[in-house]
Order: sequence, then structure tokens, then C-alpha cells
Amino acid sequence: MRVAAIDCGTNSIRLLIADVDLAAGTLTDVVRTMTVVRLGQGVDRTGEFAAEALERTFAATDVYAAQCREHGVEAIRFVATSATRDARNRDVFLEGIEARLGVVPEVISGAEEAALSFRGATGALDAAHDAPFLVVDLGGGSTEVVLGVEQPEAAHSMDVGCVRMTERHLVGDPPSQEQVAAAEADVHEAIDMAFAGVPVEQTRTLVGLAGTITTVTAHALGLPEYDRDSINGAIIDIDDAIRACDELLAASRVEKSALGFMHPGRVDVIGAGALVWRTVMTRVRDAVVAAGGALPHVVTSEHDILDGIAFSAAERG
Repeated sequence: MRVAAIDCGTNSIRLLIADVDLAAGTLTDVVRTMTVVRLGQGVDRTGEFAAEALERTFAATDVYAAQCREHGVEAIRFVATSATRDARNRDVFLEGIEARLGVVPEVISGAEEAALSFRGATGALDAAHDAPFLVVDLGGGSTEVVLGVEQPEAAHSMDVGCVRMTERHLVGDPPSQEQVAAAEADVHEAIDMAFAGVPVEQTRTLVGLAGTITTVTAHALGLPEYDRDSINGAIIDIDDAIRACDELLAASRVEKSALGFMHPGRVDVIGAGALVWRTVMTRVRDAVVAAGGALPHVVTSEHDILDGIAFSAAERG
């Protein structure tokens, strides 16, 4: 069945058109694309979508609707996450999306977001990786952590992400030590709440998803340009991943813009995303070591919530 999965987050809107074989459990990409629209611009401060952010998102959706028609899509599932959960004027957004796509967009909970991310990521993992898996999906407004073997067993959605932390704290170029400390305090508080319900010390394989983490991975690998095939499945020494985060957090916007793998829409928020990812990796490793285990590396996956949405769209269809 040919389906379209659309994930509309705080920073970007992404489309996956794929042929799904539910019996075989396989998914074959037809189109996979991303547009930075910054839908969550100012939502943390105002509680509402900005008119220009809605215009950018609707324009991208028009393009995606045309691609769905061009490729003969049989079913579409449109999922909206953190920014839409927070916005008082979400109905304007939801009505605009339905008018363009002909389907009712869904504002999913952090728990469902985590479950879809887990399904998308673990379904494509190499059998060489040991379970339990801790999947971390780091977005613009929220970060999901979900632990499980074949299914999610514990999950939590934290209200920290690259756009939210940038707008709230990291306004300097580069951010000051005081700004970094304030952001870290927010992230640690969110992690304390998350880890109270998710036994991360059981983690055998830490898996990172989404644009911040794939960009950090590109930096850790020293890639001259963004290469999805090199990033997907990359196994990075956790110290190297933390070092890459440190470098991106400390870099100016001019320095980050010069990196060949850096998407222009991530330049101003990658530092905050790197701070969140660095803090999560450190806290997970510390918990695993305290429990007598080891966590020497992190795995990056290009398969994420989009894949989970596509499978669910096929099941519904």
C-alpha cells in the first residue's frame, strides 16, 4: 500500500511517501523530504502560532499535497506534535491543513509520539544491537525518551527541544556561560522527571533520532556534506558525540553556517539541540554505569517517527 506520512513539529514539517508491506513488515521509500517552517516560532512565549509561521507551514503543505497526488498515495496520516499541543489557536492550523490535504490532522500526545518513534527506529535496527533500546527523539519543542525491547515499555515526553531552549535561554551568538547554565538547569529538571518513570539504567543500546542528532552525528563523523547513508546506523563513541555537541554549542552562527552538512534552518537552534543531546547522553551513561553496566557508544537512526506514522497509516488504510 502506498501511503504518505507527514510529521509537523516545532521546527520542521516532513513528508514520507512509502510503499508499505504489512505482511513482510517492510517499508520502501518513494519520497522522503523535509522543510524547515519553524511553526513553533514564539509559541513558548506567546502560547499562539504566529501568522507568518502558519503561512510557511501551509505553503509547505501545499507542496506535499501535490506530491501525494503525483505519486498516487492511497492513504495519508498527518501528525502534529509539541508546538500544536501548546498553541491556543491550533484550530486555525488544523482547519488549514484539512482544507489542503483532505484529511483530519491529528494532534498526538507525547506518549503516542514516543511510541511511533520507537516503532520507526527499532524496526530498522541491525540485529547486532542489544536490547533494551532507549530511543531518544529530540525535536524542536519536546524530547521523547522511550525504553523497550520489541515494544515500548516505559516512555516520557519532556518539554525541552532545540527551538524552545533557544528562544527561552540561548539567545547569544554564541551563548554566554550564564545562558548555557540556565538551559542546562531546565534540561536536568526535565530529565529528573523523565527518568523517575523510565528505568534508563537498563539501556543496552542508546538510539538517537531527528535533525539535531543526525546533524551532531555528521559533525562527529567529519562529513563534508550531509550524507544520509553515512549517518543512518552510525555507531559513535559517546565521548566523540559529546565532544561534537560541545563544539556546536560553542560555535558562532557564522561558523555553523560554514559547515557543509548544516541545514540553514538549523543554524540558529543546533546549539540548543546539542546541549539537550549532550545532557541526555551524559545522564543515561551515568545511570547505566551506576547500575554496573557500560554504554560506550550511541547509534544514530534516520528512521524515526515518520516510519512509525507510515506503518500506522497502512494499518488504518
